[in-house]
Amino acid sequence: MNRYERPLEALSIRLPRADRTLEDYRLSAPGDFPARVSGPFNRIAFAAAHVVADPLRESDPWIDAPIDWERTIAFREHLWDLGFGVAEAMDTAQRGMGLSWPDSLELIRRSVAAAKPRGGVVFSGAGTDHLPPENAKSLDDVIRAYEEQIGAIESFGGRIILMASRALARVARSAEDYATVYNRVLSQVREPVIIHWLGDMFDPALKGYWGTTDLAAATETATAIINANKAKVDGVKVSLLDKDREIAMRRKLAQGVRMYTGDDFNYAELIAGDDKGYSDALLGIFDAIAPAASAALASFAQGDRKTFDAILAPTVPLSRHIFRAPTRFYKTGVVFMAYLNGHQDHFTMIGGQESARSTLHLAELFRLADAAGLLRDPALAAHRMQVVMEARGVAV
Repeated sequence: MNRYERPLEALSIRLPRADRTLEDYRLSAPGDFPARVSGPFNRIAFAAAHVVADPLRESDPWIDAPIDWERTIAFREHLWDLGFGVAEAMDTAQRGMGLSWPDSLELIRRSVAAAKPRGGVVFSGAGTDHLPPENAKSLDDVIRAYEEQIGAIESFGGRIILMASRALARVARSAEDYATVYNRVLSQVREPVIIHWLGDMFDPALKGYWGTTDLAAATETATAIINANKAKVDGVKVSLLDKDREIAMRRKLAQGVRMYTGDDFNYAELIAGDDKGYSDALLGIFDAIAPAASAALASFAQGDRKTFDAILAPTVPLSRHIFRAPTRFYKTGVVFMAYLNGHQDHFTMIGGQESARSTLHLAELFRLADAAGLLRDPALAAHRMQVVMEARGVAV
């Protein structure tokens, strides 16, 4: 028995409440989720994976981004083992929010190389984040920036997720400008890409993307561009946290173009679908709930909707909590889950974003993760939670 182990029925921890009191919270048993995929999926499922910071390298935490490459790749192997593709160097990895393009490219190179002997799937984010938006003076500047990143990723044999561009949002003046950029860029890609529409709740600099703040009009513009380039588009990931808009757009996509849900509030019902279609998945929350999501998807593929719903239903309150406004700070919760579950030995993040959520937020995350059976070693999780609470001034 290690120093964290004790009988589960006696395992409890003191957690803070909003009224400034402490409760004795008793942990429940973890879910019986396999460490490896238990059967094939009938939905394509990508997890947008986080990176593990290296807390022992000298750096300026709000500026530099030292990465623990060994733990970062090990986490991707964990996701591949569970049947997921990896969506690499996305906003979950703090791309454009602390992770530089040179570090992103090195991450992509290592991830693509690690995937090959395992037969793992990787799609990687190509954007324009090496071009400061204020330095973008024309659409051609944006196009060249996209071309540079796409060329670098394709040189490794990587597949592309075409990310939204802050520079394009700054210089574009109309829907036609977006069509000009996307048509030019898509004409050059080697293999079909996934287009990512990231809403401004995730990145305020993307407000008005597709040339308007009217989401109905923006949806029409995005759909028209995608359908006009359907031979070059594998699918579109929509991150608007608006299930009705996603469903409406899904029904307008050209045949063969996939909808990848990026809705971390309503993923279960969007993946299950209806009699008119369904969404595949490319989700940040799958980083945090991978074992449960894998078991649910395998059950669903076997026709067991009841088990699919039973597993995923308690994960939804956790996801909605992690992605609550300000949504752009969701990465703190994703990394905290990895820390609680032993995928990394510390709660240190790129850009110092371990401080981006409150103590009460982390306490509620712990409760919800436990209720969903997602704390795979409750004793270890309770010990690590206690360390964090004490560091934040909670007398536990």
